[in-house]
Amino acid sequence: MKAIRLFLISFIVLCVSTTNAVASEESAKAKIQRAMKAAPSSISAEATIRDVDADKTILRQGTNGWTCFPGVPLILGDKHPMCNDAVWMTWLEALFIGQNPPVRTTVGYSYMLRGDALVNNNDPFGGPAGIFDQEGPHIMILYPNAHKEPDEIDEIIGLPLDPNFGGPYVMWNNTPLVHVMVPITDRDR
Repeated sequence: MKAIRLFLISFIVLCVSTTNAVASEESAKAKIQRAMKAAPSSISAEATIRDVDADKTILRQGTNGWTCFPGVPLILGDKHPMCNDAVWMTWLEALFIGQNPPVRTTVGYSYMLRGDALVNNNDPFGGPAGIFDQEGPHIMILYPNAHKEPDEIDEIIGLPLDPNFGGPYVMWNNTPLVHVMVPITDRDR
């Protein structure tokens, strides 16, 4: 029995090591191609492409003010690409350094046309309570000053907090990270 456990532990360590080695060896070209699938080509073709590594390394400089990632930049190693306008990038950059996002004065947009990771719809820090959802292709919208009174955003824009209700919904209500999720295809649930 002890030999079987040692074999299984060795096998698991080998699998994890191999997976991490393959992920770290992914080419910049492959990352750029995946990042460009996050948004319509009219956006991603001229967008800056940044990696999801700790430094958010620029893989390709863009010219249109949009920034695309080959995965969610807050989740190291994630492979769900996203493209963000300048408002979303300001929002994300604050999170990168552990600060609350600044007050927004304009609407911000983010595309995730390849879907998202499984996340807690109620708690941006992934606590155990709440509604967990893995959204398919969607657009995310930040509203100006919505985080000043986040407990009222669902009343202000009339959207549900439950992603299973159908249509657009509010994510991370009652936090400075509140935003609206807009699914754009049928969900495969």
